[in-house]
Amino acid sequence: MVKCRDVIERVFCYLDEDGDGKISFEELGRCLAAVRGDNEAVVVDDDDDDDQEVLEAMVKSFDSDGDGLLGLEDFVGLLEGEGEGEEEEKVMKELREAFEMYVMDGYEYITPMSLRRMLSQLGESKTIDECRVMINQFDLNGDGVLNFDEFRIMILL
Repeated sequence: MVKCRDVIERVFCYLDEDGDGKISFEELGRCLAAVRGDNEAVVVDDDDDDDQEVLEAMVKSFDSDGDGLLGLEDFVGLLEGEGEGEEEEKVMKELREAFEMYVMDGYEYITPMSLRRMLSQLGESKTIDECRVMINQFDLNGDGVLNFDEFRIMILL
């Protein structure tokens, strides 16, 4: 059985494109673009202030040595929600609010149907099968839905 730490280390190595043992702001930005399905390798810029603020807050909250990069332990803290200070609390609160927008009927998870409904409200037309594929990419326990922890990993990647 694969341990969660092993999965996190593999994800870290995947995101660390240049192999320097750190995830840069740019690498994190490209990952965010990929998760959203953006076709271009996006580096967050002045035209995307909301994303830039979120990424800056994430890096600032979890960067233990102040170099502006996330090492493996910083990345583990990010995914496990172990940051310090008000910025981390703000990020976690916003994540919880975003998660609650996707759930329906009082469930504590996101189903393909609830994901499709929310994406439709946001102007994105996806089929149930496409939503199922999106969920399966981050469904760590294989139950076909996303709980808050899986959602947090999806968004923070």
